[in-house]
Amino acid sequence: MHQHSPAAERNQAVILAELLRCLPAQGRLLEIASGTGQHAAYCAAALPGWHWQPSDPDVGALQSIAGWREQAAAPGLQPPLQLDVLQPRWPIESLESLESINTVEAQRWDAIFCANMLHIAPWACCAGLMRGAGRLLAADGQLITYGPYRVKGEATAPSNEAFDASLRSRNAGWGLRWLHEVAAEAAAAGLALQHRVAMPANNLLLVFGRQR
Repeated sequence: MHQHSPAAERNQAVILAELLRCLPAQGRLLEIASGTGQHAAYCAAALPGWHWQPSDPDVGALQSIAGWREQAAAPGLQPPLQLDVLQPRWPIESLESLESINTVEAQRWDAIFCANMLHIAPWACCAGLMRGAGRLLAADGQLITYGPYRVKGEATAPSNEAFDASLRSRNAGWGLRWLHEVAAEAAAAGLALQHRVAMPANNLLLVFGRQR
């Protein structure tokens, strides 16, 4: 039942290397738009001290994530949760859905991870992601995003220009996002861009934290 993404297979090792660099030894991580589930299975296996909660709005993706979870040697990897960032409140914010959690503070997440969503989703999903992170991150928690971006004052790689044109031909609401506009949505939710890491294939890994 599990699906396979060649792109996820190519980038999972470099993403994991950055997660190992910026995350502590243990904590609770919520993954948004887990897709096939490959990142969840691969990264959770290498982060045994982490409770890794995958999620996706698509039922087919949830089935694929569950399939990868069955094969993963990752005890901290949780069953996938159906979650749409455009919901005003996410399912994990309901105490009824988390019977083992007794306080609102215990629902705080040490990290939220989202790879390759912003450019293949409506722009409103960026604000939805940032607002959710603003509600749910712990005081020193991190929102980590990965994907291609446009950066003001910097040339866009020809491969990213072609990718952007392809995305917009498929859906007018898709396309590479401007980094300063993403950062502005984060700021509106009380978050600030703390780190920007250049990644292979003209991608960026961004780390946001609470404004100080």
